[in-house]
Amino acid sequence: MPHRRHLFALGAAALAAPAVLRIPRAQAQEVTLRLHHFLPAVSNVHRFFLQPWAQKVQQESNGRLRIQIFPAMQLGGAPPQLYDQARDGVADIIWTLPGNTPGRFPRIEVFELPFVAHKRAIVNCRAVQEFAERHLREEFREVHPICVWAHGEGLIHARRPVRTMEDLQGLKLRFPSRLNGEALRALGAAPVGMPIPQVPEALSQGVIDGAVVPWEVVPALRLQEMVRHHTEIPGSPTLYTATFILAMNRARYEGLPEDLRRVLDANSGQAAATMAAVPWDERGPVVEEMVRRRGNEIILLSEEEKQRWMRATAPVVEAWVAQSAGRGFDGAALLADARALIEKHGQGVS
Repeated sequence: MPHRRHLFALGAAALAAPAVLRIPRAQAQEVTLRLHHFLPAVSNVHRFFLQPWAQKVQQESNGRLRIQIFPAMQLGGAPPQLYDQARDGVADIIWTLPGNTPGRFPRIEVFELPFVAHKRAIVNCRAVQEFAERHLREEFREVHPICVWAHGEGLIHARRPVRTMEDLQGLKLRFPSRLNGEALRALGAAPVGMPIPQVPEALSQGVIDGAVVPWEVVPALRLQEMVRHHTEIPGSPTLYTATFILAMNRARYEGLPEDLRRVLDANSGQAAATMAAVPWDERGPVVEEMVRRRGNEIILLSEEEKQRWMRATAPVVEAWVAQSAGRGFDGAALLADARALIEKHGQGVS
C-alpha cells in the first residue's frame, strides 16, 4: 500500500509540473534551423551577433532549438536573393539588407536618407526596430521578421583622402543601398552599387576607388590593405546608415512547437536588435584602432564641411518625401517618426 501511495504522489507531482519539464528530452521535439547570410565566418556580425544569438536561443530551449549558420552564401544564390530564400523556404532564417533589392521595401528607406541616422548603432537598432513594429508589418508580410535594425556611423574609405566635397568629385564609391548612392551623387561622387562581398575584387580591378561601409566590416573585406584613407563624419546625425533584417520563413515559424516559439519570441524584437548593435558599437572602435596602428590616415570631416554636405544632400530627402505619395505612404510622417525615434533612443547616448 505505501508503494502505491508513493506512485500516486509521483504521478500527481508530474501532472503539476510544467509540460516542458514533464517531457523527457528523448521524446521532446528537437528542431534545427538553417540561417543563411552573405559575409564570411570571420566577420564581426557573424562572430559577435549571429553566433551569440544562436547560442542563446539554443541554451534557453535546453538544446532543443538549434540554429546552424551558413555564412558566405554557402547555401547558394547571391546576396540580393536572401530575402526570397526566407520567403520560399530555401533557408529557414536569413540576414540581409532590404536595400539589396532597390525600391522593394520603400518605407524602411527613411533611415537610409542622408543625415537621418545616429552615429551609434544602439540608437539606430532600437529606433528601427520600434519603427518596424509600427510601420513595416505590411512591408515584410511575406516573412516572419525576427528583428530589424541599422548600423552605426558609415565612413568613406578611399584610395585618396576626402576632406571636402571637392575631393569626392568623380570618386567611384561602392554604396549599399539606393538612397546612399543618391546622396553620394549629390555630393559629386560616382556611386557604384554592389553587394559587399564584391568590394575586394572591384577594388583590385579598379572598378571602384573606395567604398562606404562601417568600421566593423573592414577586416572581413581586408579593406584596410586596399585603401589608406578613411573619412569619418562628426557627431549625429551621420551621413548614412544601411538597414538590415533577420527574417524567418513564416510557415517554418508557425510550425514550431509552441514552447520553442516562445523561446524564439523572447529573443526577437528589441532583445535581438540590442544584441545586433554589438558588432558596430563594441567592435567598431577596435577596428578603428587597428587601422590607425597600421598607419592609415583617418580623417574627421570638419563641422563646417559637414554642414555643406547636409545642404547638398537635402534634395535627396525632399525628393523621397515627394515621391512617397505615389508609392502609397506619407513620407513626411514616416520621416518625422523616424527622427523622433532616433531622438528618443539617443537620449543619454553620446
